[in-house]
Amino acid sequence: MNSPGFAAITCAGLPLRIHRPEGAFFLWLWFPGLPISSEELYRRLKQRDVLVLSGHHFFPGVEHDDPHQHECLRLSYAQPPESVRAGIAILAEEVRRAYERG
Repeated sequence: MNSPGFAAITCAGLPLRIHRPEGAFFLWLWFPGLPISSEELYRRLKQRDVLVLSGHHFFPGVEHDDPHQHECLRLSYAQPPESVRAGIAILAEEVRRAYERG
């Protein structure tokens, strides 16, 4: 399974950018202009049994509040392909909901 490609297809129509994977088993998903924080998105996904990491945890020492840090998620694809697909589908639903309703 090509996780970046699957994520892009599943999230079609959303303002999604995927950072190029550099040998790890994580994808960085960036949703420019996300109307909720990535931490709030994390909470919503966790309620649906999808675990990701909010991007804000990965900006230690950044002195200014950059919106980018609140618009990113780190997603592990070191799971069975069916689990990754199901999680990305739920993530897409929640992100669509956030852009539509906040």
